[in-house]
Amino acid sequence: MTMTPLPKPRMTFWQIWNMSFGFMGIQLGFALQNSNASGILRNYGAEIEQLSWFWLAAPIVGMIVQPIVGHYSDRTWNRLGRRKPYFLAGALFSSCALILMPNAWILGSLAPLMFIGAGFLMIMDASFNLAMEPFRALVADNLPEEQRTLGFSVQTSLIGVGAVVGSWLPWALARFGVSDTAPDGEVAPNVQFAFYIGAVLFILTILWTVMRTHEFSPEDYERYHGKSEDRRSGLLTIFRDFSRMPRTMRQLGLVQFFSWFALFGMWVFTTDTIATHIFGLPVTDRSSPAYREAQSWTGIIFGVYNLVSAIYALFLAKIAARIGRKKTHAFSLILGGIGLLSFYFAPNKEFLILSMVLVGIAWASILAMPYVILSSSIPAGKMGIYMGIFNFFITIPQILNGLIGGPMVRHIYNNEPVYALVLSGIFFISAAISVIFVYDPADLRGKASGTVPRTI
Repeated sequence: MTMTPLPKPRMTFWQIWNMSFGFMGIQLGFALQNSNASGILRNYGAEIEQLSWFWLAAPIVGMIVQPIVGHYSDRTWNRLGRRKPYFLAGALFSSCALILMPNAWILGSLAPLMFIGAGFLMIMDASFNLAMEPFRALVADNLPEEQRTLGFSVQTSLIGVGAVVGSWLPWALARFGVSDTAPDGEVAPNVQFAFYIGAVLFILTILWTVMRTHEFSPEDYERYHGKSEDRRSGLLTIFRDFSRMPRTMRQLGLVQFFSWFALFGMWVFTTDTIATHIFGLPVTDRSSPAYREAQSWTGIIFGVYNLVSAIYALFLAKIAARIGRKKTHAFSLILGGIGLLSFYFAPNKEFLILSMVLVGIAWASILAMPYVILSSSIPAGKMGIYMGIFNFFITIPQILNGLIGGPMVRHIYNNEPVYALVLSGIFFISAAISVIFVYDPADLRGKASGTVPRTI
């Protein structure tokens, strides 16, 4: 006889905070990567049309690593817990990768620098994915459904804080006297030290979550989630689970496709858009003081969108409770689309702060609302694997943009990368339209898991 799962105990606000604190360190690392990787690769000799190809390393690695990590974390039980062993291993590898990335020039005698840099970018992203994937599943594991919007919102807010720190670290270090110049083929000291600081903070925040978060024992997990219908551990079950993915996940896939195609274009081409469209530099310039200013300003405005994300995420639960989860996500994506489209009309670099305020609203929603909606439709015992499979809908659009983005800038946009950001804005708006047609199980049940918990 199958027992009906018991209601999961509610968590306090600070328990939710501790559970998500490690994600702040992960996003700090991602922010350092997103703000600086293109500039570093350009310093190492990459041409603008090659950038999106080198960035392919990130989504390809994520597409491979996340489902495997999710699959095995669903089946891992040891002294550390179920998800926490993966946090810790990912933190150690990520910190090493953060130290290696800005120092690839030391190995320049072994191979062209841009290829060594791209290799370290791949290692760094694989490590980030190892640490990141189980965090999504941990929130869904531990929280009752009525607290999940709050849980993912707190996680998104901490993501924003980490990303602000990561985005602004090189700029802040330069203001405190650390040099922001370097010979051709090397990385400026302020960027190097930012990566070192990021490596330390990455480990410390993960350790906080590992030490301060309780995971259910196997017996308690079954008591609250029900008995898993499949305990086989072979990797072939990933493909079987993929073929059986819930209807909501398939529909959210289109929303994610548009969203992450847009984000990839923004991350890859913002620095060169500022350099060419705002500063008027030739596309061949990749080492002048003005280009380094464009790289630094990218970090500043990326910090802005992440700061806005951290704040807006705290209001997502209330907004979702008022207008519904799908409308909340659609509204946020439309504002983000307007923000990216406004790059084309920006009269100066300061205007881009406003553009990124709107992008920050979309970013907060992208990091929270699809996972809240998805978690309501995933069967017991499959949270890790389906969160990993869901990553396909994040990585595939990035891979596609990586393959065609650079050639489009060169041959269709006539070396004007601003049009890559215009396309990203259009895709954000397309994602907003797509989410309206997603089946949300909470709508049918008449439940709004965006409801703010009575006790936090």
